[in-house]
Amino acid sequence: MTTASITTPLGQILRSWRRSAPGPLWLVVPLVLIVAIPVADHFLPPDIHLAHLLIVAPAVTSVVAGPRLTALIGGLAVVSLLVAGTERGVLTTESVLVEFGSLAALSTLLVIFSLLRDRLWLELLRVRSVSDATQRVVLRPLPDRAGPVSIASEYRSSEADTRIGGDLYAVARASDSTRLVIGDVRGKGLASISDTAIMLGAFRAAAHRQSPLPELVAYLEGAVRWGLAEFSESSGSEADVGERFVTAVVVDIPDNEPVVHVISCGHPPPLLLRNGTATALDVPAPALPLGLGGLSDEESYVQATFPFAYGDRLLLYTDGVSETRDGQGTFYPLAERAAAWTDQAPGPLVRKITADLKAYAAGPLNDDMAMIVVQRDESPGSRSKPPGQQVPHHDRHHAGKAADGVVHGVGNGGPAAGPGRPHAHPPHPAGAGNNWRQAPKTAE
Repeated sequence: MTTASITTPLGQILRSWRRSAPGPLWLVVPLVLIVAIPVADHFLPPDIHLAHLLIVAPAVTSVVAGPRLTALIGGLAVVSLLVAGTERGVLTTESVLVEFGSLAALSTLLVIFSLLRDRLWLELLRVRSVSDATQRVVLRPLPDRAGPVSIASEYRSSEADTRIGGDLYAVARASDSTRLVIGDVRGKGLASISDTAIMLGAFRAAAHRQSPLPELVAYLEGAVRWGLAEFSESSGSEADVGERFVTAVVVDIPDNEPVVHVISCGHPPPLLLRNGTATALDVPAPALPLGLGGLSDEESYVQATFPFAYGDRLLLYTDGVSETRDGQGTFYPLAERAAAWTDQAPGPLVRKITADLKAYAAGPLNDDMAMIVVQRDESPGSRSKPPGQQVPHHDRHHAGKAADGVVHGVGNGGPAAGPGRPHAHPPHPAGAGNNWRQAPKTAE
């Protein structure tokens, strides 16, 4: 179901469907029967009578046409039968009268069938339109750009004709950073939509605030735990409330610092794509999945900070991508494949991985799948300078930055860091040097 089907009148959709039938040639079959049978009866022996085949004409019509055209063809079939009976002089015989009554009755039933089918088809279109619109509200399409980063995404549900399942993602703009979440609800398909909606609602409600990332994730934990418990009570399924949870990765990308802050809650680590390499951003202290925070005595969340320089790409994904298997049961080598395409922009990169994933699976994907590629774009201030004079914003905060864009020393003798290694970072004044104040208009 496409976006156009939500706004297009249902009657127009139905007419379009009829026009997509085998074309005008399908009408030739009933018309040829209606004309040919009386002609053939005129030349055939008296003991051979083909009039009973006229029922094929309205039957064929009812398959691809509406009730009006079916009624028209049925009426022409009855007239054809009358002509054939008149030609033979047997119009008032018992055999022809039975054929006449049977043809009229069956044509009437076919008209009723066609009418009911059209009503059911329109009802199905309404239901699918409402479902499609609802799913787009729950899982909103991501913007192409948010602040200093460009974004591309892909989502596939394991169930046919659905846009949303157990995987989720969202993006939100804070005053001086872009925040993203990607997650996986326990379960898949339509049965997990309620948990997906709870998680996304909590993220959208809190991500715009200026609270630090650990406080945001702590809020998500409380909101998800409360939402899952409330839904379980209202639906009468309290027994499985302790078995429902959401794995997630929440990232915060500051506008004016070439770093990314990451908190992982039992989710596969993001991949940092740079210069033909794909490095997993494994956080030192991953947290429990959201909704299970009550199982731990400590519910504090610690963010890890990784280098994320201009031109770098960040790949966030769910296990529907990394755990896809081929015919021999081998997992999809996501890091290996993504490393070969680090020169691709976010949109083409997402499409390449999706196409490669489908070819690797050699069949339909049996799990929900979500994927986001985020690229750090060049800052507006650096474009006005010749390439040799450009000074990345990262240099103004980290004296130990090497020419390759990797942070090797932080602050006054801070810990060394390379690609994929977390490092501490001094607090950055909110809004300082912020050149992206208009960016919230392009994101949620």
